[in-house]
Amino acid sequence: MRCHHHEAGRCGSCRLLGVGRADQVSGKERRLRELLDPLGDPLRPIEWLPAFTGAEEGFRNKAKMVVAGTVDAPTVGILGPDGAGVDLRDCGLHTAGLHAALPVLAGFITRAALTPYDVGGRRGELKHLLVTESDDDLMVRFVLRSTESLPRIRKHLPALLADLPTIAVVSANLQPEHKAVTEGAEEVVLHGSTLTMTVNGLPLHLRPRSFFQTNTEVAAALYRQARAWVDELAPEPRETGPLDIWDLYCGVGGFALHLAGPGRRVTGIEVSAEAVASALTTRDELGLTGVRFLAGDAEELVVAGELGAAPDLVVVNPPRRGIGPGLAGWLERSAVAAVLYSSCNAESLARDLAGMPSLRPVRGQLLDMFPQTDHYEALVLLRRS
Repeated sequence: MRCHHHEAGRCGSCRLLGVGRADQVSGKERRLRELLDPLGDPLRPIEWLPAFTGAEEGFRNKAKMVVAGTVDAPTVGILGPDGAGVDLRDCGLHTAGLHAALPVLAGFITRAALTPYDVGGRRGELKHLLVTESDDDLMVRFVLRSTESLPRIRKHLPALLADLPTIAVVSANLQPEHKAVTEGAEEVVLHGSTLTMTVNGLPLHLRPRSFFQTNTEVAAALYRQARAWVDELAPEPRETGPLDIWDLYCGVGGFALHLAGPGRRVTGIEVSAEAVASALTTRDELGLTGVRFLAGDAEELVVAGELGAAPDLVVVNPPRRGIGPGLAGWLERSAVAAVLYSSCNAESLARDLAGMPSLRPVRGQLLDMFPQTDHYEALVLLRRS
């Protein structure tokens, strides 16, 4: 992959762009193994599967763009070192659908007179433009400083929907504070309600503030591998009763819904009530039984014993900070036989594994979720020793 923005020094986000893909992946694998191999059983080294690599460009299903410039000439991309906007609407990481949508949305900024936010001057209204593509549809979110622009967005929204008929959801997120955060807590939905992301045949429903992996192809491989490992652990219904699975930090239910099936009882926990509503929608559409989703803090519910007796298997897919000592300590003390840990930060993963030494990593795989960067996803199966 080549990028004229990178070559001109306008954007340094893709830190590994000058490194061949094979070398990128081998370097990530080497770092992952350096962190995790010492935590395995010396008599039974971790079984490492070959890394999964998808497309190296055109893979990113979400554009998180800073809006700068002026109403008549907005930039949609990032801020340069001098604070000026750098337009990246043709970023090579984005899907073709995002490439087609971003110029139209830039035109809408002008049409609706959405004044780009000036970070240095602390004035203006439109801070970010967040666009997600799923299958053939789009979700568009305008991150605003206040409600001042909402009447104009509503007024011109019919024209935008005519120009981009693939838009399924439009919302405005309010982020009034002057700090480096992408979005705020309040969301105003202006059109539609959910975006359907089909992954391995499962319709996962995304609401405006739902989290989903930015690389759909690699996310699908992640869920398939998790399902394959769990199927090996429990290939058929057991005489002793259903296999009990907890999916902590479950989001819209990606892991839980992939692991559901006959002879299994699955509980998904997620702090976002919106995400839980989405997961319940998919569950009901598929007619799955033995699956429940609860809104709440995973660590608080588990450590307090509010979910009942420890399950057979726990799945964790935490934010970059990891699960932390509280939940790691509970897992160490519990009777949980196996843990499936999906991590986007190998350093916090290694810290968490060190906090539950009775659960040894026995299998692992790197999934190259973020090509051209030094970031990646790791999936690790832990068994109690």
